[in-house]
Amino acid sequence: RYAAWWQVELAVLEARVQRGEIPADICDQIRDSARFTVAEIHDVEADVQHDVIAFLTVIAKNVGPNSRHIHAGLTSSDVVDTAFALQIRDASKLLLDDIAALRVILVRRALEFRRTPVVGRTHGMHAEPTVFGLKFALWEDEFNRHEKRFYQVLERILAGKLSGAVGNYGHTDPELEEMVMERLGLTTAPISSQIVGRERHAEFLSLLALIGATVEKIATEIRHLQRTEVGEAYEPFGKKQKGSSAMPHKRNPILCERLCGMARLLRGYAATGLENVALWHERDISHSSTERVIFPDACLALDYMLHILIRVLDGLDVCPERMLKNLESTRGLLASEQVLLALTDAGWTREKAYTHVQQAAKNLLETNGTFLDILLKDTEIASALSRERLVQLIHVEPRYDTADKILHRLGILDD
Repeated sequence: RYAAWWQVELAVLEARVQRGEIPADICDQIRDSARFTVAEIHDVEADVQHDVIAFLTVIAKNVGPNSRHIHAGLTSSDVVDTAFALQIRDASKLLLDDIAALRVILVRRALEFRRTPVVGRTHGMHAEPTVFGLKFALWEDEFNRHEKRFYQVLERILAGKLSGAVGNYGHTDPELEEMVMERLGLTTAPISSQIVGRERHAEFLSLLALIGATVEKIATEIRHLQRTEVGEAYEPFGKKQKGSSAMPHKRNPILCERLCGMARLLRGYAATGLENVALWHERDISHSSTERVIFPDACLALDYMLHILIRVLDGLDVCPERMLKNLESTRGLLASEQVLLALTDAGWTREKAYTHVQQAAKNLLETNGTFLDILLKDTEIASALSRERLVQLIHVEPRYDTADKILHRLGILDD
């Protein structure tokens, strides 16, 4: 943080040299002499109770008389908010690298399982067969959108200001501000109060929470797939790892559970960011104490979450045999829509077809037979559709052809 503050102060000095306001040799002397340590700043802050004044006091002690040129015409938030944008930019680069690495793994696993059938579930119940690789493709597309959102949000939050104590350039000017922001690689806030508008920061925190929600979504899916009665996929489990102090058989999805918990933190930070938007007049300091906690914590938390998710997905233990067993466990029920459509094609009304197929599904739950057996016992269905046709309908497989089209549309599968 202090290094970023000094980066801003130095950029202002260099811009003033360029404008002919101070000699270059004075700027050089300041640059060469400026020294500070965190401990020194904290010692002074304990007395003055103002972090920026403490920072400037320590630097002035080392620079000497030329320190009068440092911070001239600026207010604390000119430095702090502009430096804040630099810090957010650096943190964002790391998070974007995480997202890029995660997307590579999602693409690889989508291709790896593009021919792996699995039951699709809606409301937690078996619905129709699908392709396991499409789960990864769906997540990859979601992170693709997050990456685009990230760059859009950065366009708005990476803005600095040197507009002074109430935003009207009392002792600076817009031209100096633009020169400094150009040196720092930031945009210039076209208007500000004492601070840059906090809706920018609320949007950034909301984005982190949104990305965290997708991480939670994936983790929740894996937790469900790892349930004993499902058993289709498991997060990595080390050879020496233990799952329970009491039950040696336990293999708990602790990493995914951890991710779900941390996503709640990100939503809390985003809520606090929204509370920080409404400040008194040209500024009060109620936002500052929260930002010192929520911004580093939110960025660190999401970085950690993405690293854990990369580890989980890269080492995900997938069980195709169990997927097939689960597909077969409903004894043909997954073909209900196939039979429904075949009956309507045979001339039945949709209502009549739906009623007969639904009743057959209910009857299946009371027997040990198959859906085919139950359908054949319905004389009206047996009259409309031959046994051979029903056998054909009951044998349902995922649409691998359309799955490939989806992967191609996403750019995951080449021609």
